Amino acid sequence: MYDVAIIGAGIIGTSIARALSRYQLSVVIFDKENDVSMGATKANSAIVHGGFAESHSKVKGGLCYQGRKQFDQLDKELNFGFEKIGSLVLAFEEDQLAELKKLYENGLANGLDDLEMLNHDQIMALEPNVNPDVKYALYCKGAGVCSPYEMAIALAENAVANGVKLILNTEITAIHQTEDGFELVDQTNKNYAAKYVINAGGVSSATVSKMVGIDYFTITPRSGEYILMVRGSGSIINTVLFQMPTKMGKGILVTPTYYGNLLIGPDAVNEDTADKSTHADRLLKIFKEARHTTAKLDIKQFIRSFTGVRAVSSTDDFIIEATPVKGFINCAGIQSPGITSSPAIADRVVNLLKELNCPLEEDPNFNPYRKPIITRKELKPLKEIQPLVDLESSPEKIICRCEQVTEATIIDAMNRGIPVTTIDGIKRRTRAGCGWCQGTFCRPRVAAVMERQLGQPIDPSFDVEHSGVNRVGKNEIVDYIQKNMG
Repeated sequence: MYDVAIIGAGIIGTSIARALSRYQLSVVIFDKENDVSMGATKANSAIVHGGFAESHSKVKGGLCYQGRKQFDQLDKELNFGFEKIGSLVLAFEEDQLAELKKLYENGLANGLDDLEMLNHDQIMALEPNVNPDVKYALYCKGAGVCSPYEMAIALAENAVANGVKLILNTEITAIHQTEDGFELVDQTNKNYAAKYVINAGGVSSATVSKMVGIDYFTITPRSGEYILMVRGSGSIINTVLFQMPTKMGKGILVTPTYYGNLLIGPDAVNEDTADKSTHADRLLKIFKEARHTTAKLDIKQFIRSFTGVRAVSSTDDFIIEATPVKGFINCAGIQSPGITSSPAIADRVVNLLKELNCPLEEDPNFNPYRKPIITRKELKPLKEIQPLVDLESSPEKIICRCEQVTEATIIDAMNRGIPVTTIDGIKRRTRAGCGWCQGTFCRPRVAAVMERQLGQPIDPSFDVEHSGVNRVGKNEIVDYIQKNMG
């Protein structure tokens, strides 16, 4: 019997698992996918939010800033990639000033101490490429960007290194109460026993909650499409740029990523299913709206479109609770700012377990540190690295020339306690395939390295051809947007 079972290995599940690995507990984390961070965690804005946009009266309003404050230390320990670059909420109309001031006051109520209202000249000094029609902005100095799927991978690796068991390709389909806790049943009818269960199931969290009879909320998948530009394109701006938020979210943002790409989006469409396809008409609308933030966007720098699916609760708030079913804890409806809030959510869950008399005795052997797989670096000219591209198999051989990822890096990523069985899994850990050619060159080369390590065939096309996701291609979207921009 496990002490604690966690359902879901996204940013919330892995944060909780890592937090619990500090204690002398037997912890297991399940995910139905073949890797961690396969849901909303791998497809989002990658923003570490300030904490001013969420109402002070809501759970997420109290947790966002509390989580944000932990990112510096977490990155020092886990090396997943985080940088404070600040954020601006831009107001282009005089009548938006009142709402901007409300955001400022709400941020103060949430405990922020790094907010400032800026006028036109101050904004232009900070962001010379912003639309010069801007009148006011709310500046949050401590907001930033991170690599969210790398963060979840790092959390999971560290949790596993500290004794947590990770079980992938396993969907929990039923939960039964027992005298000692719970019996969890997977899709193969295999049983697992646990004293406490934590539901971090993302868009499936309402389904998991219903398994124990807690059904007062529903989850609506809300899709948001994004446009990603080539590495280096993010240099046109210095901070995360938001437009004024709406009822559906924080609006279209323009932001550099941690690795220097430019990211634009998302829109917000409530769906019946968690469809992750992208659509030319939605991407065109996103691009047009982003042009209101800055005219410096160049669609020819486009390399990829993608869709994230947020788990929106009918309560319009995070649901983090010890339920009436003793020992069953819900972490549901964790949409934006879920990544930013994740460290604080994990802290809250630990406290809930403590209140439920879960024995939390610290493990003296806990090691909080995890070495990076990759670090941010300047890319060298292709002619300099070509001899390493042409090498026979060796640690120094460059497998991905766009992102200059070596064979040794790929092997390292595959030997950290988590099974990595797909090209996409390598991509999220090493950035092989994240460059201009989007894996056209390196996918078969990555597959060859994986085959040597795993001793089994790897289909280089598997993740693209069998994913069931239809993404708008590079040539199609460039032509479509150029044609319709006038």
